[in-house]
Amino acid sequence: MSCFLPVKFLLLLYHYPLSLSKKSPMEVKDANGNILNDGDTVKLTKDLRLKGTSTTIKRGTTVKNIRLTDSADEIDCRINKMSIVLRTEFVKK
Repeated sequence: MSCFLPVKFLLLLYHYPLSLSKKSPMEVKDANGNILNDGDTVKLTKDLRLKGTSTTIKRGTTVKNIRLTDSADEIDCRINKMSIVLRTEFVKK
């Protein structure tokens, strides 16, 4: 078993360094303009019906431990043991 990396792989690393794969920091803002971070707690500002279910999430529901996504307009969270994606225009810090 060889411990050397193939030459093709090393050439790829030379042309595409790993430092380019880092995400650029983006500002995710709630409905009031406050900046959101991973792990924040937010409240819903509007009743939301979930697509594909008959469930409605009521206004004022507290959502803990949010996660930011690749999009600045969406956050990922868990409500009632369901993992859902919320638009940031419907939450406030």
